[in-house]
Amino acid sequence: MRSGVLFVSPHCEDATVLSRMVGSLSVRFKHVADLAHARTEIQNGVYAVILTEANLPDGKWLDVLDLTRVIPPGAEVIVTDAGADARFWAEVLNMGAYDLIPQPFAAAEVQRIISNACSRSSTGSKVARAAG
Repeated sequence: MRSGVLFVSPHCEDATVLSRMVGSLSVRFKHVADLAHARTEIQNGVYAVILTEANLPDGKWLDVLDLTRVIPPGAEVIVTDAGADARFWAEVLNMGAYDLIPQPFAAAEVQRIISNACSRSSTGSKVARAAG
C-alpha cells in the first residue's frame, strides 16, 4: 500500500515548513531536490502523494505527473507555486493533477489537501480526468 508524501523542490526551507505541517497527519514525508531524485523515489512506488514545485532545476511539474502515470495505480500529484493563479490552477487540474497549493503555505489548507489526497490514493478511487 502506498503511503507518505514525497516533496520535490530545490527549496530546503519549504521542505522544513511542509514537514512540520504534514507531521500532524502521521504520514511519512520525504524531500528530494530535483526530478532525477524524484524519478528514483517514484519508481519505488511507495508514495500516496507527490507534492512538487511547478519549476524544478531539471524539469517541470508535468514531468513529475508523467512519471506517476507509468506506475499503476499512481500517486496523486499536487503542484505548488508562488505565482499560482486561477489560470494555472485550472491547467493543473485539466492535466490530471489532484490540486494546486499556492505559496506561501497555509497550514490548514496544506493539511486538508494532503489528507484528502492520501485518502483518495489509499482507497483507489482515482478517476480519469479529461485533458482539456
